[in-house]
Amino acid sequence: MITLKLEDAELPGDLAIPDGANGVVLCAHGGGPRDRDVADGLNAAGIGTLLIDLLTEHENRLDRVTAALRSDIELLTLRLIGAVDRLTEGLESAPHTAGLPIGLSAAGTGAAAALAAAAARPRIGAVVSRGGRPDLAGPSLPRVRAPVLLIVGGGDPEVRQLNELAAKSLDISEIHVVSGATHLFEEPGALEEVTIQAADWFNKLLARNPGP
Repeated sequence: MITLKLEDAELPGDLAIPDGANGVVLCAHGGGPRDRDVADGLNAAGIGTLLIDLLTEHENRLDRVTAALRSDIELLTLRLIGAVDRLTEGLESAPHTAGLPIGLSAAGTGAAAALAAAAARPRIGAVVSRGGRPDLAGPSLPRVRAPVLLIVGGGDPEVRQLNELAAKSLDISEIHVVSGATHLFEEPGALEEVTIQAADWFNKLLARNPGP
C-alpha cells in the first residue's frame, strides 16, 4: 500500500508493477471487488496498476455526503489529475513509476472524471470506461486526445445510449458491448470479457505512448 499526497487529500493506493510492464493504469474508484478483479487481470496481462478510491476514508463514511461527492465530477477530476501528476513525477515510495506511460480505467461517474483528466493531461495514453457515464464529462469530451474504449453491457440500454452519444464527441473511441451483461457486469464471464478487452486496449496503446 502507498499514500498519494494531494493538495486537498491523502488517498491510499495499491500499486502493482509487473516486470517489463508497458505502463501503469490508474484505476479510479478502486474500493470494490470488481475494480480489484479488473486490476488483477491487468497485472496478469503485464500491465501495472495503481488502484485508488478518489474519496478519503472519512468521506466514505459520510453516507449521504458520500453519494453527493461520488457525483461531484469536478472534485473527482481534480483528484485524479493530482494522482496522474504524482505518477508522472514518480511516487516517493515508488520512484520507478516516473516516466511510465499512463492509462486510466474507471466505472460510473469515475469515467467522466477520467475523461476530464485525460483532456487536462494530454500525456494520458489510453482510457477505458466500464459501464461508465462519459456523457457527464460534457465539454471536456472534444478535448480528449487519448483513445477511449467504452465498454457497456448489452442489457443496459440506457447507459449504452449515453455512451454512444458521448462517443460522437470523442476524437478516437470504440464501443465494446458485452452481450447480455447488465450495468455491473455480474453475469458469468462478463467481467472477464471486460478485463480482456481492457488489457488488449492498454497493451496496444501504452506501448505506443512512451511518455515524456
